Amino acid sequence: MEIWPAIDLRGGQCVRLQQGDYLRETVFGHDPVEVAKRWVSLGAKRLHLVDLDGARDGRPANLPSVTAIVRTARVPCQLGGGIRNEETIAELLELGVQRVIIGTLAIEEPDWFRQMCRKYPQRLVLGIDARDGRVATRGWLQTSSISAVELARMFASEPLAAVVYTDISRDGMLAGPNVAAMAEMCAAISLPVIASGGVSSREDILRLSTIPVAGCIIGRALYEGKVSLAEAMEAAGESP
Repeated sequence: MEIWPAIDLRGGQCVRLQQGDYLRETVFGHDPVEVAKRWVSLGAKRLHLVDLDGARDGRPANLPSVTAIVRTARVPCQLGGGIRNEETIAELLELGVQRVIIGTLAIEEPDWFRQMCRKYPQRLVLGIDARDGRVATRGWLQTSSISAVELARMFASEPLAAVVYTDISRDGMLAGPNVAAMAEMCAAISLPVIASGGVSSREDILRLSTIPVAGCIIGRALYEGKVSLAEAMEAAGESP
């Protein structure tokens, strides 16, 4: 199982939100590039980047930080947040982002998303953020009527790199992942599933590895020292 340290960007800083609430923000680093370098120095083989301003406003807002991270970290990076057109996809891939995460437009414009999947095979990730099993969009500010599993099945045959599945109720809360929901998603599709939300201990990672998910995104738990990157990688079966 792959471990993805998370770097959430807002206003040029590295932050974490609780349950996607922009009013419940904790700043963990004023220089995201230094944060990225620290995770890589500790053994990170990849990074999960989120442009929180972009997710809320509908257009990338932290490209200078993203560019600097990609060029400095020199490990594969995936990025989500505010990616709403092909021009942005192409720009990010040109900057060196390995995989681009699309969430809102996958549900709002499914035909367009299918076209993008086929034009950029294995470079796009479907981002599914769910609240009580229902998909949330527009930076988690809106909740749709479609279920997370329904959305995943809509694109199960497309050449996606992965599905990132986030349980918003667990995100940033250190309450443990929603293992049942992640298991349901893994059973519903054959695409690689990356779990996100609530991972707070080595035991959480071990539980996820039994489903099995392809990867696990860890944020607040790493920043607050609830689990070290070395412990997380060992539990996931990744060599440092």
